[in-house]
Amino acid sequence: MKYLLALPLLSLGLALPLDALAQGVASAPLAAPAHDMSLMGLFLQADWVVKAVMVGLLMASVYVWAIAFEKFTTLKRAKREADEFEDRFWRGGSLDELYRVQGDNPAHPMAAVFVVGMREWHASTAAGSGAMMVAGTRERVERAMVVTIQREMERLEKRMTFLASTGSAAPFVGLFGTVWGIMNSFAAIAGMQNTSLAVVAPGIAEALFATAIGLVAAIPAVLIYNMLASQMGKFAGRLEGFASEFGAILARQTEAAANAPRAAAAE
Repeated sequence: MKYLLALPLLSLGLALPLDALAQGVASAPLAAPAHDMSLMGLFLQADWVVKAVMVGLLMASVYVWAIAFEKFTTLKRAKREADEFEDRFWRGGSLDELYRVQGDNPAHPMAAVFVVGMREWHASTAAGSGAMMVAGTRERVERAMVVTIQREMERLEKRMTFLASTGSAAPFVGLFGTVWGIMNSFAAIAGMQNTSLAVVAPGIAEALFATAIGLVAAIPAVLIYNMLASQMGKFAGRLEGFASEFGAILARQTEAAANAPRAAAAE
């Protein structure tokens, strides 16, 4: 009889630990899902806003390198053509012959400055002679060449603003993606009620990846912009120097043409 009474007590004692174990399992936090920590995995697992930021920054980076290739190629060609033109110019040949060779559509900036100066000089000297003509011709020729230099440099500097904008704004765009990703990570932590590193790390890594891409776009843009700005500034100074020397040559020819009738009359 006492064995029969002990059976319910034994079953009750076994049930109590099993119930406690079941409650512990139910109340334990769920294990964090596995995350792919590769670069592609971080991109694919990121929030759609963070993905949009990453894609935009990658596209900006590609465009930065495209601009860099085009600008460095254009500058190199312009310098080579300027060297060849200056060799012909200072060889001592006829300026009118060189003007005819270049034609109305010069192929590079220095030739454009020369053609505009010669065109204005021919138009001004054909209008008359005298001291007023000499002063007016020199001023008009110099103004025409200055305007041409500005126009040619604007053409060379096209899309440089994008480099400057990318260099200054890309880190902040990446930071926006990082902040957004961290906000989502904290929301996920609150939902899982688990602050372990396995839960926190993947979301933070995805968020920081956006900042990394922002820096990848910004750093080359700043370096390329500074290099191009320096080289273009030197090339602009070279064009201005040529325009000054060419203007002085035309001024001497204008004075000689103006003094020729007086010299002939004196003889």
